Amino acid sequence: MVVSADQVSLGVLVTAVPREVIDPAVAACGVAAKRSDGKLPPHVVAYLTMAMCLFPDDDYEEVATKVTGSLSRFGCWNASWTVPTASGITQARKRLGPAVMSEVFEGVAAPVATSDTRGAWLRRWRLLAIDGFEVDLPDTPGNAGEFGYAGSGEHRSAFPKARVVALAECGTHVFLAAEAGSYAVGEKTLAQRLYPRLRDDELLTADRGFYSWEAWDLAARSGAALLWRAPAQLGLPVVQVLGDGTYLTILVNPKVRGAGRRRQILAAAEAGQDVHADEAHLVRVVEYDVPDREGNGAGELIVLLSTFTDPADAAADELAAAYHERWEEETANDQLKTHLRGPGRVLRSRLPELVHQEIWAWLSVHYALSVLIARAAEAADLDPDRISYSRVLRIARRTATGTAGFSPSGLD
Repeated sequence: MVVSADQVSLGVLVTAVPREVIDPAVAACGVAAKRSDGKLPPHVVAYLTMAMCLFPDDDYEEVATKVTGSLSRFGCWNASWTVPTASGITQARKRLGPAVMSEVFEGVAAPVATSDTRGAWLRRWRLLAIDGFEVDLPDTPGNAGEFGYAGSGEHRSAFPKARVVALAECGTHVFLAAEAGSYAVGEKTLAQRLYPRLRDDELLTADRGFYSWEAWDLAARSGAALLWRAPAQLGLPVVQVLGDGTYLTILVNPKVRGAGRRRQILAAAEAGQDVHADEAHLVRVVEYDVPDREGNGAGELIVLLSTFTDPADAAADELAAAYHERWEEETANDQLKTHLRGPGRVLRSRLPELVHQEIWAWLSVHYALSVLIARAAEAADLDPDRISYSRVLRIARRTATGTAGFSPSGLD
């Protein structure tokens, strides 16, 4: 699938992240411009911060030079203003603060998949995935103190690291919600802040690293359907074997320590009685083999836990296929880190508050490009995976300047 260059420009950012979202975020954070004639009002700084994520190899002044023409076309830049200096942009970013771009991302990040989007649904449930990734930061005292390093001593990482955990929509790769913190804050901790945001029309897939009884309980109470891989050491007593070869089991709260009470809960489940949600959850187990997954000739047993206890709601093969879509978030992470940011590159922000700002701007740019890809795929009746993220990104960078001396429609 070819995306034409005239579909892509800095207008992608302005369309996906409009002033109507930025201005309320600025007001909510109390950082409105104090001068009406300032050449770097908050909305301009927000767009420049996103543009810096689009052009990670360029310095501040070069980014500003590249995009001011495009911003002018969309009413976001006054042509009488001069391109600001690097120090001016830095001071403006400090004035904008760390919270505005988080509010902006929250204001735009919404499900994108339609009923026709491939790989985004299991029947009526929208497929989501949760995963985490690390972000290398400039090695400054402030960043080291705020975010910390991986490892210690001789095994300490070369750069401070932030940790991000995000919910992504399968099929389209868009991030719908995220939590960022220091490296010392584990993925499970950040994930627990996201589970209450799930909706009852969503199905969350998760790898075994995210499982704990507390996490499952919190996510299940949101009303969303769950499909998580079980950790190998998790004991799963068979409550009932179902006609499709799957079986029901119970997940017992670790706080229920007495063996007698655990036997009572299991016996009640086997008798078809309800179990109290504070003590246990009845779930369905789907097991299947993946042959030669590691390339060593051996197979791997995959054990999935699901809130779909009735095979009529979701067949075993449907659940296995849905779990496979979880890898869409791996694709989203790769797009964000390898393509948009660049392999082995660190973020540019040397101050912790600007790191937070930059992370949310980075996520917003990824969202804007992913929306474009999803819409192009829908128009062409294709899976969004068929459209090259690298190509869309290259075109976006080539057409984001306002001073191009050629027609975008003439690009290859």
